[in-house]
Amino acid sequence: MDIGEKLRQLRLQRGLTQEELADRCELSKGFISQVERNLASPSIATLMDMLECLGSSLQAFFSEQATEKTVFAPQDMFVKEDEETLMGSITWLIPDAQKNEMEPILVEIGPGGQTSPMPPSEGEEFGYVLSGSVLLCVGEKKTRVKTGSSFCLHPRESHYLSNPGKTRARVLWVSTPPSF
Repeated sequence: MDIGEKLRQLRLQRGLTQEELADRCELSKGFISQVERNLASPSIATLMDMLECLGSSLQAFFSEQATEKTVFAPQDMFVKEDEETLMGSITWLIPDAQKNEMEPILVEIGPGGQTSPMPPSEGEEFGYVLSGSVLLCVGEKKTRVKTGSSFCLHPRESHYLSNPGKTRARVLWVSTPPSF
């Protein structure tokens, strides 16, 4: 079995660049490249982390039979914390959503924080504010979205969410095609 090639194929199926996978796994892009070209071998722990970020497991990776999972428990989900920018965290609710047409995530934004700006795209994005309130910033326009409210956009301009409030905001965000 060519582990590097199989990892590369799995990454490409998920629509991730080497840099995006490296960011999710907290590894370097160079290391991901070396593993995919079989120039470096990941430890079992590192391989498990890489597979988790790709929405897979050791068993599924080494199994010849593919089964599609439809229910996901919290331990299946991948969380990326970002305390440096006050952003909070992003939780990928469906680990292998990059292979689907939509990608649901849970975004938590600390007071004064914001998500990274997203470039314009051909897709659609939907958000539902579970708690707190956010500013939906599309181009120069800023719109407050409160708890229990939702938004839907066809992002033809750069856009992001910010939290000018004093409490943490939680937003269910679904994009199609996957963009996170």
